[in-house]
Amino acid sequence: MKRAEKAERIRTMLEEMYPTTPVPLDHSNAFELLVAVLMSAQTTDLKVNEVTPALFKKANSASTMARLDVETILNDIRQIGLAPTKAKNIKRLSEILVEQHDGKVPDSFEALEALPGVGHKTASVVMSQAFGVPAFPVDTHIHRLAARWGLSNGTTVEKTEADLKHIFPRESWNKLHLQIIFFGREHCPARFHDLTSCPICSWASTKKRQEQEHKANKK
Repeated sequence: MKRAEKAERIRTMLEEMYPTTPVPLDHSNAFELLVAVLMSAQTTDLKVNEVTPALFKKANSASTMARLDVETILNDIRQIGLAPTKAKNIKRLSEILVEQHDGKVPDSFEALEALPGVGHKTASVVMSQAFGVPAFPVDTHIHRLAARWGLSNGTTVEKTEADLKHIFPRESWNKLHLQIIFFGREHCPARFHDLTSCPICSWASTKKRQEQEHKANKK
């Protein structure tokens, strides 16, 4: 099967399985989404959703967050990974939003990626989910599945993003990246995954890939 045909079959299946794609991180505005995505690095969305209500009750805008001290922010997010660094970044990015963007979250990749703690993936999520700009944020689930399905060689997340953008229609990117994440969480664990019984891996992955993962699972 050609890669384009495979991609279209995958897209059709995911649309049937996940017709609606709610954003996994709870938020009520673009600023809350930005902060939540920043916190989600090396932390589960579930854990982020557990700690954000207390923080957002104190401050749900750049102007109010900028007035909190780092220790106050840290106390609310202490349970998540890299909390001290994230607390400092949340404080500083809030100050920058006030100083340089009138307290608003900018709708450009360049401005977002210039903020402390905001990388390309975080910026991509905000651009796609807050502003509707086509983007294809690549997390560990997407990076892994793109390689398993033979849609990318999986060497880097940057390469995976470029490959997926090339093969999937631009208008599908924002929804599709969430559909792949949902599928990965439900059907495709990183380890001890039987590709031959997976709804997509069973036919999309190569025999060589299935053999490689089978050997890895035995170690």
